[in-house]
Formats: sequence, C-alpha cells, structure tokens
Amino acid sequence: MLANMIAPWLTRRGIHYGWAMAGVTFLTMLATSACVGLPGVLIVPLRAEFGWDTGAISGPLALRLVLFGLVGPFAAALMLRYGVRAVVCSALALIMVGLGLATLMTQIWQLWLTWGLIVGFATGLTAMVLAATVANRWFTARRGLVLGLLAASTATGQLVFLPAAAWLALHAGWRMAVIPAIAACAGCFVLVLLIARDHPGELGLAPYGETAIVPPPRRAEAGNVARLSLAALADASRTRVFWLLFGTFFVCGLSTNGLVQTHFIPLCHDFGMPEVEAASVLALMGVFDFFGTIASGWLSDRFDNRWLLFWYYAGRGISLVVLPFSSFTFYGLTVFAMFFGLDFIATVPPTVRLTAQAFGRERAGMVFGWIFAAHQLGGAVAAWGAGTSRDALASYLPAFFAAGVTCFLAAVAALAMRRAVRVVA
Repeated sequence: MLANMIAPWLTRRGIHYGWAMAGVTFLTMLATSACVGLPGVLIVPLRAEFGWDTGAISGPLALRLVLFGLVGPFAAALMLRYGVRAVVCSALALIMVGLGLATLMTQIWQLWLTWGLIVGFATGLTAMVLAATVANRWFTARRGLVLGLLAASTATGQLVFLPAAAWLALHAGWRMAVIPAIAACAGCFVLVLLIARDHPGELGLAPYGETAIVPPPRRAEAGNVARLSLAALADASRTRVFWLLFGTFFVCGLSTNGLVQTHFIPLCHDFGMPEVEAASVLALMGVFDFFGTIASGWLSDRFDNRWLLFWYYAGRGISLVVLPFSSFTFYGLTVFAMFFGLDFIATVPPTVRLTAQAFGRERAGMVFGWIFAAHQLGGAVAAWGAGTSRDALASYLPAFFAAGVTCFLAAVAALAMRRAVRVVA
C-alpha cells in the first residue's frame, strides 16, 4: 500500500508519518467545512429563483449546524468500530451525494433532505472529533500545535471557498457554485484512501514524541463506546465547569458560523454590497482566522485560559455591536474582517485545554464532543433566528446586536470558572 511505502521513506528523512496524517486531515477538514459554509452565498440566489423567504431557507441550514455538532460525540464511536479511514471516506462520499442532489432540488423539503440532513450528518463525522482523534493517536509532542492547525482548517475552510462560489453563483448560477466543493471532497477521498491509516502501530511507528510502539487497539463495539460517551455526558453534567464551557461555546457558535458565516453576505447585500465583494470579506476573515487560531494555541500553553476566553469573547462582542455602525464599504468591512477573523475560532484551543484540565486526558475527547455540540446548537439558533429576524423586522441588525450582548455574557462566564489545579498535557 502507498502508506507502507511512504512511511519508511519519510522516516529515513527524519519526518514522522504523523505529519502526513495531519496534512491529509487538514485538507479533509478544510474541504468538508467548506460544504458547511457554502450556503452563505446561496441564500440570495435561492430567494430569487424559488421565492423562498429567508426564514424558510434558514431552517434546513440550521439543521445542518445541529447535526454537524450532535454527530460529533458519536463519531468517535464509529471511528473506533470501523476505523478512521472508512468513516472519513464514507463521509466524503455522502457529502458529494448530498451536494449533487441539492443541484436538482425544486422544493424546500429537498433542501431539508440534502443540505440539512445528508450534508449536516456527513460533515459532522469530519468535524473537531476527527481532529482530536488524529492528534491524540499520532502525536504526544506538538499535540497542541497540531490541534490548533486542524481547528484553524475548519473555520478557514468555511470561508475561503466563498469568493469563488459567490462569483460562480452570480455568473453561472448557484448550481455551479457547489462544483469546487465537490471537487475538493473528491480529491480528499482519494488522499484519505491512499494515505490515511487508523493508528501509527499499523505502520510500526510510535506516536510522535514517543519511542515505544503501541499495537493498534482492538476495535470496540460501537454500542459500548456510544454508552461510554453518554456516561461521560452524565458525569460531566454534574459539574459547574461543564455548563460554563457548554454555555460559552454555545455563544461561540451563535456568534460565528450561525450568524456571521450564514448571514453576513445577505446582511451586506441589504446595504448594497455585491455578493462577491461580501464573500471576499469573509474569505479575508478566514485567512486571519487561520493565524489567529494557531496563535491562540500557542497562547493557551502559556497563559490562563480563562482570561484568554474573556478577552476573545469581549473582543468579539465589541466587533459585533460596532459592525452595524460601519459604512458597509469593502474597505470599512476589511477592518472588521481582520479583527473578527483573528478571533473567529480562537476560543477552541483554550476551551479544549480547560476541558482536559477539568476532566482528564482520557475523557476530554468525549466531553469536548458534547461541548462542541453546544457550539453547533448555538449556530443553529443564530442561523434560524437571524433569518426570522430579517423576515419579521426587515433587518439583520437586531440579531447582530443580540449576539454581541451574549458575547459579553460569555466573557463574564469564562472568569467564573475556577482555576484548574492540575494541567494535563
């Protein structure tokens, strides 16, 4: 197999195969997250072609965010039972099917089925739980850096495809706008099939940073792992820190992918900015998010993570409250994109680290899966609520003001967490 040939070649050159796994995972999460963010450029074209109002379109788009988060706690069970490569390849195939069928839809229920159900479920299999699984299995040293890189790929992928998609939607129709995402998923399918492996022990390697080779674990029964995940939720839910992390991450999703990612382009359209320019602002936001999330990972190893969350949420709240007073010109929004982009998903590394400090390394992945579900529930609330606000009040501005206020509340809640006594690497 290709992996068995590449691994020794890399080892002879002093490169651990875990970096190849991290690279494939990075590209996969980049491509699949683009499919989550793509509907942001389609709301206006779908309204124009089918006459659906924004609230009707926002419903299935909210469902995709709910599934994107709720599948996460159980994705680890599927990976343990069937292997990372099989689960990821199946997810990529489902995404391509869902996007392909979406181009044939003529009724609103088909949007619920394709983008809401199929794409939402499949992208949930390749969300942050995949990043945590790969980072934990393949890395001991540099694990935080790898997790930061993979987290950055998720938010960046949701934004960087948007300018090309907006241009295609404007000049070739919205159906052509999904082609780049389908092509990216197809390319990642081939890479995962050829290069990805479930465990370093399969290639006779120790995790990066260790010397002892650990045999691949026996695949557990999915049902047992699912029950273990639910048991982890039951235990964690008895603690105060879990609900503070759950609530703050709910606000994180509400203020980012649910609101800005989904409704920023229609908001700018309401103020006269063309869709392609608005999508370019979002793409710029994705570029700054990439560097901001990596920097956040570096900071989370060196400073009190509660204070990091305080400043991240407070800064985000200020930017959302100030946004409606901007000029809504390309240059004016560029400043917003730079500031908001640095903070877009910077909350992930300190949230993951606080979870590990509170619940231990062994259970941190499962507990974080449920906290990440809160992130997506918040995103779903914002995706639906902002669309409803636009229909009822003919304006997105109340939704953006409300999101800014919730960010201020999250900043205060972050400081309410007691400082963890021990630190888990």
